[in-house]
Amino acid sequence: MMRGFATVSFYAADMSAAKAWYTELLGIEPYFARPEVGDPAYLEFRFGDYQCELGIIDAKWAPHSVGEKPAGAIVYWHVDDLEGMVERLLELGATQNEPITARGDTGFRTASVVDPFGNIIGVMYNPHYLEILDSLKN
Repeated sequence: MMRGFATVSFYAADMSAAKAWYTELLGIEPYFARPEVGDPAYLEFRFGDYQCELGIIDAKWAPHSVGEKPAGAIVYWHVDDLEGMVERLLELGATQNEPITARGDTGFRTASVVDPFGNIIGVMYNPHYLEILDSLKN
């Protein structure tokens, strides 16, 4: 049985730049890095309501080409302010992959961008996420 996302892994050829970019985006330093000194080969951030894990891996270990064109599955992260988050991502140097798009008439809206390292980041306003989060507080 699948229980939920544990870690999402992205790849970057310039790990120092990726560390700086994601630290700026998330507002936190990675909680884990290997090696611990010098240029990292792996970084991991924990953030959000459930402390989701985002791993950044040196592109030399990627099972696919990195940086030639956007790659990877699109994982959509819930955000409360979709327009604001897309604007922030673009200000940080991401490029638009898919504009904000309504998914039916029930409030679900998505967008995606490509980070400076070729990874696709999906963001969405998801009413179901908020319903589940609220139900766990009771």
